[in-house]
Amino acid sequence: MAVPKRKTSPMKRGFRRSADALAIPAYVEDKDSGELRRPHHVDLKTGMYRGRQILTPKA
Repeated sequence: MAVPKRKTSPMKRGFRRSADALAIPAYVEDKDSGELRRPHHVDLKTGMYRGRQILTPKA
């Protein structure tokens, strides 16, 4: 039977368990276009972010 040589420290245990807290990414409906997008991200269809034109819209 496999037995660990050293006790796993709380820090290493926390590193391993940190992915347990990850949730499914949230999506919000854009006010202008009505498309779903990630919060605090540029809308790739329109190129707008917080009311400003950041990127050229995709054709």
